[in-house]
Amino acid sequence: MAGIPAGFPAADPELAGLVPPEPEPPRFPPEARLTPRQWVRANLFATRAGSVLTVVFGLLVAYVAYRLLWFVLVSSNWEIIRRNLRLFMVGRYPVDEVWRLWAALYLLVGLAGFFSAATAANVEQLARAAGRDVERPGPVDGLRRYWPVLAALVVLLSQTRTWTPTLLTLAGGVILLATRWLGRRARGLARFAWLAALVGVVAAALVMDGPGDAEWSKWGGLHLTIFVTVAGISLSFPLGVLVALGRRSSLPALRAMTVAYIELIRGVPLVALLFFGHYVIPLFFPNTVEPPPALARAMIVVVLFEAAYVAEVVRGGLQSIARGQYEAAQALGLRPWNVTRLIVLPQALRAVIPAMVGQFISLYKDTTLLAIIGFTELLEVAENSVSQPSFLGQRLHTVTFAFAALIYWAGSYTMSRESRRLERRLGIGERT
Repeated sequence: MAGIPAGFPAADPELAGLVPPEPEPPRFPPEARLTPRQWVRANLFATRAGSVLTVVFGLLVAYVAYRLLWFVLVSSNWEIIRRNLRLFMVGRYPVDEVWRLWAALYLLVGLAGFFSAATAANVEQLARAAGRDVERPGPVDGLRRYWPVLAALVVLLSQTRTWTPTLLTLAGGVILLATRWLGRRARGLARFAWLAALVGVVAAALVMDGPGDAEWSKWGGLHLTIFVTVAGISLSFPLGVLVALGRRSSLPALRAMTVAYIELIRGVPLVALLFFGHYVIPLFFPNTVEPPPALARAMIVVVLFEAAYVAEVVRGGLQSIARGQYEAAQALGLRPWNVTRLIVLPQALRAVIPAMVGQFISLYKDTTLLAIIGFTELLEVAENSVSQPSFLGQRLHTVTFAFAALIYWAGSYTMSRESRRLERRLGIGERT
């Protein structure tokens, strides 16, 4: 070859572009597809001990399933659920004002559908720009993701006496599909999702706040449980992040204030804080000023309580970021706030997703504590309904509590499944 001195090896033909490079071998062996019979043998009867455990636990699961089906289909009288379904759902909310609840529900469903689709479309666009394959989920994937909530919804609708709730629920499904279709065409609005969540919660509260027994201080049932959970998550999350950043601040006064707040809140049970908010907060207002309603005081306590725990969860994520990340970002000339916003905080929040979702599930179940300050939440309805004259002495606690447990389980399990799905997509806990 011209230009190559004598005695030197000839140029690599691949480097010269004459021969295309061979494809790199895969880093991991291809995933083997097993038939159902092969999967059962490989996972359930691979060894003698595994076979024994499979048989024992299979018999135990079959017995529990048999007793559960007997309880649901044969031995239980679900008439108490059908008669008190309104109490379970909305408490003593006036019948004439129920339209407010459906309007607020449609508002939240529309916002959730629009911004979830816009966020998904934005993520897909970024993935394609990075050269990655994107697989769009279909209707079957949606059923697999949300089957616990859908199953609980079917149970609820099966207990209604008219077709009106079913038709209104189907209308909500149509709104969800329509707003998702619009959201996929407005991916540029995805960055306003957090603002839409806050505005949606406030707007829904204003719509549901009606006259008389529709005032939000008298809400009850599942309606109250969902509102406190959604509002608590939407408000405590940003507050908790700010407190976590304040605890790691270089300003001594700010750091001392956040540490005192976190340790004070975490050192007192939520029950005591609810009593404090219910009885003590009104004492801070002069006689000429009307104190906030009971539910507002309870929400203040719930948000402060959850924000303290969220702050500690986020602080754990911030501590997991290597110092080299800070130094590299500063070497690029980023300001401290941009280092936190663009480099540190996204990685920290990604690392604490499991703990964060666990805290939100606890908030969902802790709403039952509102009963101690006079609210008729879902579990309180389950306990009180058996005292009605028509059902007195029939020992129907198992029925009402099982119904309430189904609703709590559906919400908690769906949040847990979404957390695991998000962890898989982000590769949390996997070796790289």
